[in-house]
Amino acid sequence: MIIFFVKFDLYKINKMEKISILSQLIVGVSVLIIWTFRRDNIDAEFKLYKLSNITKNIVGSIKISLATILILGIWYSEIIFISSLCMAFFMLSAQYFHFKASNPWYKYIPSLIFLILSLLIAAIHKGLI
Repeated sequence: MIIFFVKFDLYKINKMEKISILSQLIVGVSVLIIWTFRRDNIDAEFKLYKLSNITKNIVGSIKISLATILILGIWYSEIIFISSLCMAFFMLSAQYFHFKASNPWYKYIPSLIFLILSLLIAAIHKGLI
């Protein structure tokens, strides 16, 4: 399945690059799905957090852009580091707002997973892992 998206031989890249590509696809596609097809959940959360529609639209636009850049980063690796750190910032912000709203623990899980994956992507591309 990944071979369909990637136009180079996956057998010639190392294990960490494969993990990064998989993580980029997971974060990128998931964020795109959440912010385009599950908009009702986003609307409810931003109302709960008492954030304006303008803030919601700005955050949504930036997250959709970052998700697209993460996917494009499969082919253009020079854009991955900054976009993954920016995505990690937004996921850290999501954690803050879940905490501030006293949400149940299961609401924290998706943004926590995306935060960890975004930091993993950045660390791989910076050569830390």
